[in-house]
Amino acid sequence: MNPTDLATGPADGMASNETHAGRRCHNAVSPLHACVYFAPEQQDELAALGLERGPMAYYAGRAAPLGTVGAGTVTAAFYNFNHEHVRRYIPAAWTITTPESVLEARLRVADRTLRRLLGDEALASEEMAEAAELALRATEACRREARPLYSANADLPVPAEPHLALWHAATLLREHRGDGHLAALAIAGLSGIEALVLHNATGKAPTSKLFMQTRGWSAEQWATARDRLRERGLLDDAGDLTQAGAALRDEAEALTDRLDTAPYDHLGPAATARLTELAGGFTTALRTANAFPASNFGKG
Repeated sequence: MNPTDLATGPADGMASNETHAGRRCHNAVSPLHACVYFAPEQQDELAALGLERGPMAYYAGRAAPLGTVGAGTVTAAFYNFNHEHVRRYIPAAWTITTPESVLEARLRVADRTLRRLLGDEALASEEMAEAAELALRATEACRREARPLYSANADLPVPAEPHLALWHAATLLREHRGDGHLAALAIAGLSGIEALVLHNATGKAPTSKLFMQTRGWSAEQWATARDRLRERGLLDDAGDLTQAGAALRDEAEALTDRLDTAPYDHLGPAATARLTELAGGFTTALRTANAFPASNFGKG
């Protein structure tokens, strides 16, 4: 497949700027949700429910909005996880606890994690309340069609506390874009593991070791996927992105942007810029507090 078959770019410079503004806003907001996956509070709270630390806690925590679904649904919705790995933990997790209990634990995780990383003053600030209001307003335009993780999370009530409302809104915006991104990856003809290998080749993603550990892929499966990408001309012999590989990733991101414009069009340019500024400040504070350990990122 020629990368240019994926999608065409925006029609003009203004559209391009607006599209990129949405991506910039997403990049500022998303870490406010994602920080919980690297937090010890996540493992502690879910282990207290009887779940195994590690993959079982992750699968149950992220899949809980879907209800007591089986491994097939989780694999389909998560896209880049080894189905055999998912089957080890789902639906077994639902014989130990319930999605309702996990959802309650998720909010405790978000509260404890953000409180530890940002501090009580930031959580009680006017900026936090404003960011929550703007992010929730953006979610009003999110679309449910073909977006299972977004739609399941959208059925959950909005927490009253501003920092938890912001975390909830960040979850919705993240899963909304994520569901659209999976469609773009499918159009690009990338399997789940191939998408991971190609992403890792940028050097800006989690390490191959972390990807394999958390998503259940073996070193042999990783090497096989890398070979397939070389055969397509997307990676070179050293495992780096070729021009075609970079173009395919760019086209997938452009299509993802197009599928994710509604929240930011609804918010408008000024409010989108303000949300980016506010969320960016909180995300910078998260990074300063080592919410995303640097050792987890890179090509290693």
